[in-house]
Amino acid sequence: MLAYILGVTLFVLGLCLSLALHEAGHLLTARAFGMRVRRYFVGRGPTVFSFRRGHTEYGLKALPIGGFCDIAGMTALDELTPGERPHAMWRHPTWKRTVVMASGAVTHVLLAMAILYGMAVTSGLPNLNPVNEPVVAATNCVEATTCPATEAGLLPGDRILTVGRTSTPLWADVLTAIQTAGGPTALTVQRGGETLTLTVNVARVQRQGSDGTLREIGMMGATAQQPPAYLKYDALGAASATTVFTGDLVSRTLDQLAAFPQRIPAVITAIGGGERDPETPISMVGASRLGGEAAERGLWEVFFLLLASLNLFMAVFNLLPLLPLDGGHITIIWYERMRDAVRKLRGRPAAGPVDFTRLVPITMVLVLLGGAVMLLTITADVVNPVRLS
Repeated sequence: MLAYILGVTLFVLGLCLSLALHEAGHLLTARAFGMRVRRYFVGRGPTVFSFRRGHTEYGLKALPIGGFCDIAGMTALDELTPGERPHAMWRHPTWKRTVVMASGAVTHVLLAMAILYGMAVTSGLPNLNPVNEPVVAATNCVEATTCPATEAGLLPGDRILTVGRTSTPLWADVLTAIQTAGGPTALTVQRGGETLTLTVNVARVQRQGSDGTLREIGMMGATAQQPPAYLKYDALGAASATTVFTGDLVSRTLDQLAAFPQRIPAVITAIGGGERDPETPISMVGASRLGGEAAERGLWEVFFLLLASLNLFMAVFNLLPLLPLDGGHITIIWYERMRDAVRKLRGRPAAGPVDFTRLVPITMVLVLLGGAVMLLTITADVVNPVRLS
């Protein structure tokens, strides 16, 4: 139990750090472009402490939930002091405003890649595309006193390159070739740095097919080496592997978001006592519980993979073109740019910032929907959580 509590605590701290770095991304890019940052706080709720440096107040809130970066003039609704007006965010070029709004999501991606790189050079990255390579794990025959593979001199670790004249890049190819063979059959194998040719006397045995009929197939008595669950890399190879793995996780995250609406009924069913589908969405509470279970079992590679995956999810989710998400602000920024480009072609002046008051009803609906979904997932994660298999 202590290990579980420690794991949950560490996972929550990891999430808090991720969210704090998200807001720090906004802070650093905004200040680099000369925008006025009023406040940068970690957490929510009552202020624990704060201090001021220059024009910015930095502080810590009591509840370790998110944080915020208050940039003057993020929207035209902001009331600006005379000193803030020249530095208002909406006065800056489109590309600078886009970079500032996207920097939070970029920070999540970079943090996830740093975690994955660390895994790649230590415990290894999960093998998402395991290939059953034609490498011998063992030679054994349970139906005869002699084993063709053993008699032929086949050893564990041998990679079978060809069976007869048939190339065998996968173990499935080895099985297919052996099953159609019979009697002395040439095997080309790679053993260390050598390429050898062995002759195996393939036995013909009776096997029942899927339709229930007996058929005769070839057998040599060798089993395949199972593909590794995790792949470890050197420092250079880990960089490339991390990039590819990150891209794969982002693709899977997009698929999960696309399937999100149709999985909500399963969450409601789970709250009512039905079996919890492991593919249903989970909240930060559910993710933290999984992190605790991983730590309790000593599965730290699963712990860090969960943390990296959650950071990539937050990056993709934050870039959705919906207010109040960062992606919604980016969408408005580029809408203003395209609108003003059209107005310029018509000989008309720029129209200025979008009036956010017109978007308040849509924003409130989205906030309420998001809050309802969050409440559902948190409830499911408390009463019927997803657990590690």
